[in-house]
Amino acid sequence: MRIPVKRKLAAILAADVVGFTRLMGQDEAGTLAHLKRHRQEFFEPKIAEHNGRLIKLMGDGALVEFASVVDALACAVELQKGMTERNAQSEGEAEITFRIGVNLGDVIVEDGDIYGDGVNIASRLESMAEPGGICISAKVHEEVRNKLDLAYEDLGKCEMKNVADPMRVYRISPATASQQAPRASALQDAGMDASKNDALALPEKPSIAVLPFDNMSGDPEQEFLADGITEDLITALSKVRWFFVIARNSTFTFKGQAVEVRKVARELGVRYVLEGSVRKAGNRVRITAQLIDAVSGTHVWAERYDRQIEDIFDLQDEMTQTIVAALEPELSAAERERALSKPPENLDAWESYQRGLWHMWAYEKEHHDKAPVMFERANQLDPSFAPAYAYGSYCHYTRVIMGWSDDNAESLARGMSLARKALAADDKDSTAYFAIGRIHMMQGRHDDSIAALETAVNLNPSFAQAYHGLGMALTLAGQLEEAKAALSLAERLSPRDPIIWASTVVHGLACILSRDFEEALHWARTTVRNPRSKGYWPPSVLAGTLAHLGQMEEAREAARLAVEAKPGLSCSYLRETLPTREPGGLDLWLEGLRKAGLPE
Repeated sequence: MRIPVKRKLAAILAADVVGFTRLMGQDEAGTLAHLKRHRQEFFEPKIAEHNGRLIKLMGDGALVEFASVVDALACAVELQKGMTERNAQSEGEAEITFRIGVNLGDVIVEDGDIYGDGVNIASRLESMAEPGGICISAKVHEEVRNKLDLAYEDLGKCEMKNVADPMRVYRISPATASQQAPRASALQDAGMDASKNDALALPEKPSIAVLPFDNMSGDPEQEFLADGITEDLITALSKVRWFFVIARNSTFTFKGQAVEVRKVARELGVRYVLEGSVRKAGNRVRITAQLIDAVSGTHVWAERYDRQIEDIFDLQDEMTQTIVAALEPELSAAERERALSKPPENLDAWESYQRGLWHMWAYEKEHHDKAPVMFERANQLDPSFAPAYAYGSYCHYTRVIMGWSDDNAESLARGMSLARKALAADDKDSTAYFAIGRIHMMQGRHDDSIAALETAVNLNPSFAQAYHGLGMALTLAGQLEEAKAALSLAERLSPRDPIIWASTVVHGLACILSRDFEEALHWARTTVRNPRSKGYWPPSVLAGTLAHLGQMEEAREAARLAVEAKPGLSCSYLRETLPTREPGGLDLWLEGLRKAGLPE
């Protein structure tokens, strides 16, 4: 006989300590004693005060059940407010800061514990909250919005791991909750500056606010274009899962105002601010954008785009894709520079990841050997950090493609293991599919490679490196025109990308294989002129191209440089290292290299 499952509707509060692994690494015994004292003296009494039931403690986290969703959220707000006060009074002790998520949903009750989607969603909401902050589901918001005097920020529909459909999420910070915040007049009466007390804690992720673009056309009818581009940028940046992006409803409160960027950043709790303008005249439009590090006040990136308007929606799509693709590597570069300024023992997961990228993108073996160490460190600090696994995988791919591996099969196997860990950590992360696609390609599994890389660009349409990978996979699969289209998109999306030279060199190879030797020469010369290009790839593609064009003296010199970069380089090595879908897929290139003097 089947035992019936006991279910009920409950409000669930999930809480977790921010940076617990780091705190334990600094002082294990002290951190545990400090956390235990907070639980016994404050956390558990506050839960009881609001009629909650502590279901279980999970290391640095807790799961609490409430019969009333109003009690659950009121308790969450008081917990965060109280912890801020307790941290301020904890002299000489590390601060304990919580993230909290609150959900209202159906749960399964068994042996005093609760299970089900209601619990899982509360946990996902907790992971989305900023340090010291609270995230709630739309169900919670619907129940409490007219019952608690709080400030709610609509984050829009958000994807959650292992949750089928995107869900609307709202954010609450005790610092912005009107029932908790002192009146400005009261602060002034006390001799305090209210502007110094409205700063939110910076999230651990790189955080950015996109301010409404200014309409510089002098025509109010064109306001929709500036607003549309702003909204599309917010949406597109939100798909980059390692960014923390402020929702449209918050940033648009600054529309039409002359704002001071640092003040905006403090109010919204972000490090970076993107601002810009749109000017339309006739059938032409000029769009400017600039990224500012609001903490230091420095300009990270700025660009101007001039376009003809044929279809307004196509224009919005193109500009959004172009700006996000240009912005992503610039923001990552700024984060890498910030990480490099800190001594290694003080690096957290994100900073370890950025330092790993800095070593990896150097494309030099001595740097490259250090990159996996930093990625592994990032994952030790945060086992759910998918991009660190993904780029750890990419390091093994790079060992093979650059000729640095002593055992290609072993390197690819280790790379695939890390790529699968990335996918397990976050099956909506584009870098995970990017990593898997690169490994599949080198293993000769062309269809699997193309499918994974197409998934990567579908998840993040501005991911230039994934378009580069797709272009190379299509080249080795013999789909040369499609390959060139993907590579062109990678080059247009991110002209300053750390691996732009890798895109242009593969573009040259695709042109060789399609017998367009003049075009191949353009891409090969573009590559070798790039000061960041490395290894045997650029001179070997140039050598094969020049040989087909009959420029033998320069072809032989290029082949000599290729062998100098990779001692022992030969046609058979290239054939074995780069599997093609059809036998002889690289024959035209190898024919040119043999003419240039590369041994068989």
